[in-house]
Amino acid sequence: MPLDPVPAGQLAAVVTSLEMRARPRPAPMPASPLRLVRWTAPTNDAYRTLFRRVGSPWLWFSRLAMAEEELATILADPAVELFAVADPRGIEVGMLELDFRRPGECEIAFLGLVPDLAGQGHGSWLMANALAMGWRAGVERMWVHTCTLDHPGALAFYRRSGFTPYALAVETFADPRIAGLLPRDAAPHVPLIAPDPA
Repeated sequence: MPLDPVPAGQLAAVVTSLEMRARPRPAPMPASPLRLVRWTAPTNDAYRTLFRRVGSPWLWFSRLAMAEEELATILADPAVELFAVADPRGIEVGMLELDFRRPGECEIAFLGLVPDLAGQGHGSWLMANALAMGWRAGVERMWVHTCTLDHPGALAFYRRSGFTPYALAVETFADPRIAGLLPRDAAPHVPLIAPDPA
């Protein structure tokens, strides 16, 4: 089978979309010393700072490339609920963003913790909170997407949490490290292939 080359300076990822169409059965909330802090219309700079801390290892860049006015509109929308995850010292170590802008749906737009907290069970706590808050009156579907640039355990984590894959897509985009949106040493597991200088 022939391979489709990805031009230098570009990246390609397989995106998996997953959904949950029924509220999960009640279960005890996993223990964690972390807590969720509701953000009400944070500044673009504050949001992007945490977005980078959580997402740069996985090349999260969408909100970094977004126009200032567009991002501010999303962050101020009452149908978009933003939370910082704080450790016992009050330091922000993760984020959760629930998007209710589509009637009857809740998208987990962003859910993540800084890399130092991986593998300690905090992700299960964060997901349990997301599901508890997402499944509210009028919501008939929760959904999320991940891609092959994400944490290698992300897809299995979402499936264990009760989400079912329903669609695959291939996304090709400019490498955000070359554009300066993220440091060039971000996500060292993803090769950075710069185009030849003109």
